[in-house]
Amino acid sequence: MAWIKTVSASESDEVREAMLAQRPLYPAAYAGSPESAVRLPKAVLDESIVASHSLIPEALKHAFSTFGALMNPELPLSRREHELIAATVSSLNSCFY
Repeated sequence: MAWIKTVSASESDEVREAMLAQRPLYPAAYAGSPESAVRLPKAVLDESIVASHSLIPEALKHAFSTFGALMNPELPLSRREHELIAATVSSLNSCFY
């Protein structure tokens, strides 16, 4: 759960548009339509890393669009390799998620 104030997509058109703008960049392996991502219950959204970016929707759009572009399946690393790198970095940083 985020320890800061967050804004849900249902509370702000700007947050909803930022969330929708970045979703098409994600590979098919991250299934789910942009609409379903925006309609998450508030309790789920509050626990999401995305929610912590909701106070600055422009930053939310750019940060998660960057991630989507980096996960492009046409790049040399496979999703499995991306996940391995992410898990290793999280472990080295003692990150719980």
